[in-house]
Amino acid sequence: MDVAPIGPLRVSRLCLGTMLMGGKTPAGDAHRMLDMFAAAGGTFVDTADTYGDGESERTLAPWLARRRDHVVVATKVRFPVSDPGGSGLAPERIAKACDASLRRLGIDVIDLYQLHGPDPAVPLEDTLAALDELVRAGKVRAVGASNFPAWLLAWALAAQDREGWAPFVSVQPQYSLVERSVEVELLPLCRATGVAVLPWGPLGAGFLSGRYSREAEPAPGSRLGDASDDVEEAPFRRAIERNFRAVDETAAVAAELGATVAQVAIAWLLHQPDVTAPIIGPRTPEQLEDVLGAAKVRLSDEQIERLGRHTAPPETYPQRFLLSQSGIDVSEQRLRRT
Repeated sequence: MDVAPIGPLRVSRLCLGTMLMGGKTPAGDAHRMLDMFAAAGGTFVDTADTYGDGESERTLAPWLARRRDHVVVATKVRFPVSDPGGSGLAPERIAKACDASLRRLGIDVIDLYQLHGPDPAVPLEDTLAALDELVRAGKVRAVGASNFPAWLLAWALAAQDREGWAPFVSVQPQYSLVERSVEVELLPLCRATGVAVLPWGPLGAGFLSGRYSREAEPAPGSRLGDASDDVEEAPFRRAIERNFRAVDETAAVAAELGATVAQVAIAWLLHQPDVTAPIIGPRTPEQLEDVLGAAKVRLSDEQIERLGRHTAPPETYPQRFLLSQSGIDVSEQRLRRT
């Protein structure tokens, strides 16, 4: 499997998300999947303290005890968990949450410690200073963010640069063939600043598996079938005509290449120049075996264009004004002197 840099780290170009491990994926299957991932060249695993109220981290611990030197471990802090209790990004809570994650994972340093989302109740400078203290203390190697809008990430990067704090080296946004909003602001920012992009939801919560159709309601028990209107994979967002067209195109390309729909959907992300490592989150060993094949899928320029033609985000101001009327592609703006 190919590798790529994230700040001081080097990781495999697929990241194994472990949200379901210890829950819908029993520990035995989880450890089997982790072994499969490592055997395929995977070196990057992602979890969060809130996944199963710490159960995902605890499930990883015995596997990490024998694989620690060969894997980059990422976890996150922000949302409710019983240890240390509460939620949010107050400095004292971040310090306690980091210690709790280290204890559950059974490791002495977290490679990539990420904010799972913003906390409007806490001044961001306080949060960034707390992360810097963890890096200086040797408990964390690098820091990242997740679910940050571009303007807030830009402000954070500027503050970190100004104060000499440990910078965000990565961001985890939702990004797939059926959710491409990040292409407008976030990806150009990451391109200009060198921040690694680690997409979550690369299959659109299963929509890009190809198992849903226009003709039938999502099956009860499926992620789409059980989704309420307030979550990202709600049917009114996912099961729309342009997304079904994207699935049709993905299926056509998959047939041309002798691949699966899921493999081609993830391969499309791997071919995006701003993407470092999509986070795959299979529930079973069989699902993992399928998506691992994405690392070997090679798409032509023509196939990449076909896959993306139905779901590009709408043109918006000021990008539309600058490009259409003045020929200025602001996504290519240089930020530093060379």
